[in-house]
Amino acid sequence: MLVGDRADINAVLVVFALNGVIFGSWASRVPALATQVGAAEGTLGLALVGASIGMIFAASLTGRLAARYGARVLVAGSGVAACVVLPLLGLSPTIALLGLTLVLLGASVGTLDVAMNIAAVTVVRRTDRPLMPIFHAAFSFGGLLGAAGAALAAFAAWPPLPHLAVVAVIVTVTLLAVARAVPVELIPDVAPAAAARTPIRRPVLWLLAAVALCSAVAEGASADWSALFAVEYRGMHEASAAFVYGTFSVAMAITRLLGERAERRFGPERLLVGGALIAGGGLLLATTVHTTFAIFAGFALAGVGLAYAFPIALSLAGDAGRRADGTGGEREIGFVTTIAYSGFLAGPPLIGGIAHVTDLAVALSLAGVVAALIAPAALAAAAAGRRERRLVSVRD
Repeated sequence: MLVGDRADINAVLVVFALNGVIFGSWASRVPALATQVGAAEGTLGLALVGASIGMIFAASLTGRLAARYGARVLVAGSGVAACVVLPLLGLSPTIALLGLTLVLLGASVGTLDVAMNIAAVTVVRRTDRPLMPIFHAAFSFGGLLGAAGAALAAFAAWPPLPHLAVVAVIVTVTLLAVARAVPVELIPDVAPAAAARTPIRRPVLWLLAAVALCSAVAEGASADWSALFAVEYRGMHEASAAFVYGTFSVAMAITRLLGERAERRFGPERLLVGGALIAGGGLLLATTVHTTFAIFAGFALAGVGLAYAFPIALSLAGDAGRRADGTGGEREIGFVTTIAYSGFLAGPPLIGGIAHVTDLAVALSLAGVVAALIAPAALAAAAAGRRERRLVSVRD
């Protein structure tokens, strides 16, 4: 491997990890933010949807912006913007202002997310290695680090404002230090002939988007509601409850570290189907068995099961748009990412609304059912991909 390739890999790994730190830090303080604004589960879910609105808006624009300005510029700019907005969560006195702040945070983090995935695809193609799960493992480890910091802050009785301000400063300094090494060779714009083949007309991309969507709903439910569920339904202290999301994150991260070897051995189809069943079973375990062990084990299994769904869906989407010269795929990645973010958009109010009508245990159990739906979507996507390849070979 070339030295330049190693530098690119390390830079992208750090960026993924920093994005995870941001997410893990604020997601683990959801109980404190709920207390800060005096929100019930239903109204809190509506506020959390603000982050997803911002992310979807950003995802629809970032591909074009990256082609024009480069992933390096977007990574640095959106990362700094996220760090500026992050402490403002602790200054939001009402549910409306909290929701508005989450829109801004979602837009900046969403831009960072898409830009870093474009950079990751650039590295994957340059090195010809299935590194996407490993990059996403860095995000999960970052989420664990963010959750650990949140637990320490809660244990020390720090309110969200000073805690998130410290996180913002650390992330900003680190991000600016590594941004120069983010690869600038991006996926070129799609040529006019290829652009006519729009993602919306291809069943395989809709099915891959369904995989990403179900994964996003289940992962978002685990991230946004696991700590609150542990506090209100299992009687755990907020500091201990933060480690529920941390357990989910570390299980996902360790599983993703094995992704290159696992994908070569089992293939993406088996990984997606098996993971769906594990994730669904884990969420049902966490919500139906009333023990501390069950909640930690259940969310750990959910992390294992969901580990490969999103990175594999993005990787397969990029492959579906790849041309003979090795370029292309940014439209397909953007399409699947945008649909996935709609899962983060639908997830919080859906879980909050169901919890308001029934309870949070029932709502999270239904998230387990959604996770299990990844299996039929993955099987259908594989079949659609095979049909598409046969048609292409016949035409050739």
